[in-house]
Amino acid sequence: MMSTITQEIEQAIASLVAENKQPSTALIKARLTTSLPIPVIIKALQAWQKNAKVPHIEKQQQVLTTEQRLEQLEQQLLVLSTRLARLEADR
Repeated sequence: MMSTITQEIEQAIASLVAENKQPSTALIKARLTTSLPIPVIIKALQAWQKNAKVPHIEKQQQVLTTEQRLEQLEQQLLVLSTRLARLEADR
């Protein structure tokens, strides 16, 4: 049985491919409803690029260090800033 996280990543990649967009870590992260650490998304994307398959990913309850949390917030800020700039440019 596939985990919901694995399915969600696969759906994000499939929707990007359907839109003729090259899947990237930021684009995948922007489409996920579950917040995942960037390294998990990178690993899934690399596996998909290698053999068109997302590896099984389980939700892990982990305690993040302050540095890890800050890194995630910085990544999310970058993704949101990029999306906002794109939306404003499209107006």
